[in-house]
Amino acid sequence: MVERSSTVRRSVTRLVFVVALGVGLAACSSSSTASAKSNASKAPEPSSTAAPTASSSATVDAAHTQLFGTVLVTSTGRTLYMLTADSPTASACTGTCATVWPPLTITGSPSGGPGVKASELGTIARPGGAHQVTYDGHPLYTFTKDKAAGQVNGEGINKFGGIWYVLSTTGSPVTAPVASGTTTTTSGSSGY
Repeated sequence: MVERSSTVRRSVTRLVFVVALGVGLAACSSSSTASAKSNASKAPEPSSTAAPTASSSATVDAAHTQLFGTVLVTSTGRTLYMLTADSPTASACTGTCATVWPPLTITGSPSGGPGVKASELGTIARPGGAHQVTYDGHPLYTFTKDKAAGQVNGEGINKFGGIWYVLSTTGSPVTAPVASGTTTTTSGSSGY
Protein backbone atom coordinates (compact mmCIF):
# COMPACT_ATOMS: atom_id res chain seq x y z
CA MET A 1 0.00 0.00 0.00
CA VAL A 2 2.89 2.31 0.77
CA GLU A 3 4.28 1.65 -2.68
CA ARG A 4 0.96 2.48 -4.35
CA SER A 5 0.53 5.69 -2.36
CA SER A 6 4.05 6.74 -3.31
CA THR A 7 3.28 6.11 -6.98
CA VAL A 8 0.05 8.08 -6.76
CA ARG A 9 1.88 10.94 -5.03
CA ARG A 10 4.51 11.05 -7.80
CA SER A 11 1.79 10.97 -10.45
CA VAL A 12 -0.10 13.80 -8.74
CA THR A 13 3.14 15.77 -8.35
CA ARG A 14 3.93 15.33 -12.07
CA LEU A 15 0.39 16.31 -12.99
CA VAL A 16 0.57 19.44 -10.82
CA PHE A 17 3.95 20.29 -12.38
CA VAL A 18 2.64 19.84 -15.95
CA VAL A 19 -0.45 21.94 -15.20
CA ALA A 20 1.66 24.66 -13.55
CA LEU A 21 4.05 24.63 -16.50
CA GLY A 22 1.14 24.94 -18.93
CA VAL A 23 -0.38 27.83 -16.97
CA GLY A 24 3.02 29.54 -16.82
CA LEU A 25 3.59 29.19 -20.55
CA ALA A 26 0.09 30.44 -21.29
CA ALA A 27 0.70 33.48 -19.07
CA CYS A 28 3.99 34.21 -20.81
CA SER A 29 2.37 33.85 -24.19
CA SER A 30 -0.49 36.24 -23.39
CA SER A 31 1.96 38.65 -21.77
CA SER A 32 4.14 38.59 -24.90
CA THR A 33 1.09 39.07 -27.10
CA ALA A 34 -0.10 41.99 -24.98
CA SER A 35 3.39 43.46 -25.03
CA ALA A 36 3.63 43.03 -28.78
CA LYS A 37 0.22 44.67 -29.23
CA SER A 38 1.26 47.51 -26.96
CA ASN A 39 4.54 48.01 -28.84
CA ALA A 40 2.76 47.78 -32.18
CA SER A 41 0.44 50.59 -31.19
CA LYS A 42 3.49 52.74 -30.43
CA ALA A 43 5.28 51.91 -33.69
CA PRO A 44 5.29 54.67 -36.32
CA GLU A 45 2.89 54.32 -39.21
CA PRO A 46 4.57 53.46 -42.51
CA SER A 47 4.98 56.49 -44.77
CA SER A 48 3.11 56.66 -48.07
CA THR A 49 5.63 59.08 -49.58
CA ALA A 50 8.73 58.46 -51.65
CA ALA A 51 11.55 57.49 -49.30
CA PRO A 52 14.55 59.15 -50.99
CA THR A 53 12.93 62.54 -50.76
CA ALA A 54 10.75 62.24 -47.67
CA SER A 55 12.09 63.52 -44.38
CA SER A 56 10.88 64.94 -41.11
CA SER A 57 12.79 68.20 -41.66
CA ALA A 58 13.52 68.62 -45.35
CA THR A 59 16.15 71.22 -45.95
CA VAL A 60 16.38 73.04 -49.24
CA ASP A 61 19.93 74.19 -49.91
CA ALA A 62 21.64 76.10 -52.69
CA ALA A 63 24.56 74.90 -54.80
CA HIS A 64 26.53 76.49 -57.61
CA THR A 65 26.58 74.85 -61.03
CA GLN A 66 28.77 76.10 -63.88
CA LEU A 67 25.98 75.99 -66.47
CA PHE A 68 22.98 77.20 -64.47
CA GLY A 69 24.46 79.32 -61.68
CA THR A 70 23.26 78.83 -58.11
CA VAL A 71 20.26 76.48 -57.98
CA LEU A 72 18.13 74.79 -55.34
CA VAL A 73 19.18 71.33 -54.14
CA THR A 74 18.17 68.90 -51.40
CA SER A 75 20.16 68.66 -48.18
CA THR A 76 22.12 65.84 -49.85
CA GLY A 77 22.94 67.93 -52.93
CA ARG A 78 20.39 66.43 -55.34
CA THR A 79 19.15 69.03 -57.85
CA LEU A 80 15.56 70.22 -57.40
CA TYR A 81 13.24 70.95 -60.33
CA MET A 82 9.89 72.61 -60.99
CA LEU A 83 7.29 71.71 -63.65
CA THR A 84 5.64 74.45 -65.73
CA ALA A 85 2.30 72.56 -65.61
CA ASP A 86 2.08 72.93 -61.80
CA SER A 87 0.22 75.69 -60.01
CA PRO A 88 1.17 77.25 -56.65
CA THR A 89 -1.51 75.12 -54.96
CA ALA A 90 -1.41 71.82 -56.87
CA SER A 91 1.00 69.38 -58.47
CA ALA A 92 0.26 68.13 -62.00
CA CYS A 93 2.82 65.33 -61.51
CA THR A 94 1.16 62.13 -60.26
CA GLY A 95 1.32 58.42 -61.11
CA THR A 96 4.19 57.56 -63.47
CA CYS A 97 5.33 61.17 -63.46
CA ALA A 98 5.90 61.08 -59.69
CA THR A 99 7.89 57.86 -60.10
CA VAL A 100 10.29 59.50 -62.58
CA TRP A 101 10.21 62.90 -60.82
CA PRO A 102 9.83 62.10 -57.08
CA PRO A 103 8.27 65.02 -55.20
CA LEU A 104 10.22 66.45 -52.27
CA THR A 105 7.87 65.67 -49.38
CA ILE A 106 8.00 66.47 -45.69
CA THR A 107 6.20 65.68 -42.43
CA GLY A 108 6.99 68.99 -40.74
CA SER A 109 7.97 72.46 -41.89
CA PRO A 110 10.67 72.93 -44.53
CA SER A 111 13.80 74.87 -43.69
CA GLY A 112 16.34 76.58 -45.91
CA GLY A 113 20.10 76.46 -45.90
CA PRO A 114 22.46 79.36 -46.63
CA GLY A 115 21.30 81.39 -49.64
CA VAL A 116 17.74 80.00 -49.51
CA LYS A 117 14.98 82.43 -48.53
CA ALA A 118 12.99 80.78 -45.74
CA SER A 119 10.03 83.05 -46.56
CA GLU A 120 9.76 81.40 -50.00
CA LEU A 121 9.43 77.87 -48.58
CA GLY A 122 6.02 76.29 -48.16
CA THR A 123 4.06 73.10 -48.75
CA ILE A 124 1.07 71.89 -50.75
CA ALA A 125 -1.08 68.80 -50.17
CA ARG A 126 -0.53 66.00 -52.68
CA PRO A 127 -3.13 63.41 -53.64
CA GLY A 128 -2.98 60.83 -50.85
CA GLY A 129 -2.20 63.41 -48.15
CA ALA A 130 1.59 63.87 -48.38
CA HIS A 131 2.93 67.42 -48.11
CA GLN A 132 5.19 68.55 -50.95
CA VAL A 133 7.77 71.29 -50.41
CA THR A 134 7.38 74.43 -52.55
CA TYR A 135 9.67 77.36 -53.25
CA ASP A 136 8.17 80.66 -54.40
CA GLY A 137 4.98 78.71 -55.19
CA HIS A 138 6.74 76.02 -57.27
CA PRO A 139 6.32 72.40 -56.08
CA LEU A 140 9.79 70.80 -55.93
CA TYR A 141 10.97 67.46 -57.37
CA THR A 142 14.15 65.44 -57.83
CA PHE A 143 14.86 63.47 -61.03
CA THR A 144 15.66 59.75 -61.10
CA LYS A 145 18.24 60.21 -63.91
CA ASP A 146 20.32 62.39 -61.56
CA LYS A 147 22.37 59.66 -59.90
CA ALA A 148 24.63 61.90 -57.78
CA ALA A 149 24.76 65.31 -56.17
CA GLY A 150 25.44 68.07 -58.69
CA GLN A 151 23.93 66.34 -61.73
CA VAL A 152 21.37 68.33 -63.71
CA ASN A 153 20.04 65.80 -66.23
CA GLY A 154 16.41 66.95 -66.05
CA GLU A 155 16.85 70.57 -67.19
CA GLY A 156 14.63 71.50 -70.14
CA ILE A 157 12.88 68.14 -70.51
CA ASN A 158 9.39 68.47 -71.99
CA LYS A 159 7.42 65.60 -70.42
CA PHE A 160 4.26 65.04 -68.36
CA GLY A 161 2.44 68.13 -69.59
CA GLY A 162 5.15 70.74 -69.07
CA ILE A 163 8.82 71.62 -69.09
CA TRP A 164 11.15 70.85 -66.20
CA TYR A 165 13.56 73.54 -64.99
CA VAL A 166 15.96 74.05 -62.12
CA LEU A 167 15.19 77.01 -59.85
CA SER A 168 17.46 79.84 -58.86
CA THR A 169 17.48 81.02 -55.25
CA THR A 170 15.19 83.88 -56.31
CA GLY A 171 12.53 81.29 -57.18
CA SER A 172 12.80 81.87 -60.93
CA PRO A 173 13.11 78.94 -63.33
CA VAL A 174 16.48 78.82 -65.08
CA THR A 175 15.48 78.30 -68.72
CA ALA A 176 18.93 78.57 -70.32
CA PRO A 177 22.56 78.25 -69.26
CA VAL A 178 23.75 81.36 -67.45
CA ALA A 179 27.48 80.73 -67.94
CA SER A 180 29.65 78.61 -70.18
CA GLY A 181 31.25 75.50 -68.75
CA THR A 182 31.21 71.76 -69.15
CA THR A 183 31.51 70.21 -65.69
CA THR A 184 27.78 70.01 -64.91
CA THR A 185 26.04 67.03 -66.45
CA THR A 186 22.97 68.07 -68.41
CA SER A 187 20.67 66.54 -70.97
CA GLY A 188 17.82 67.99 -73.00
CA SER A 189 16.08 64.66 -73.43
CA SER A 190 15.73 61.45 -71.57
CA GLY A 191 15.20 57.87 -72.47
CA TYR A 192 12.82 56.92 -69.71
